[in-house]
Amino acid sequence: MAGGDTAPPGQREKHIAAIANVGRLKWQAVTGYGKRALIETAIDRYKALIGRRLRARSFAAQQTEAAIGCIALNRMLACGRSESVRHQIRQA
Repeated sequence: MAGGDTAPPGQREKHIAAIANVGRLKWQAVTGYGKRALIETAIDRYKALIGRRLRARSFAAQQTEAAIGCIALNRMLACGRSESVRHQIRQA
């Protein structure tokens, strides 16, 4: 902000102040930022692998095309995802 600017703080300034007060991780949980970041990542993946445009003309066909794209993307991600198993620690 400029030196003589007396306007109320904008959304960015409020977020910066909240991060300073409660910490970045708590701010992310409170604002839902983590979920938003996951959604944006998924959309970017879809656009990079499937394409930025729908090729179908009718709305019903576009819905089907998007659903097929999501199924294909989920299958590709499942193939590359490692399977983790938690083991209980045995105490002597």
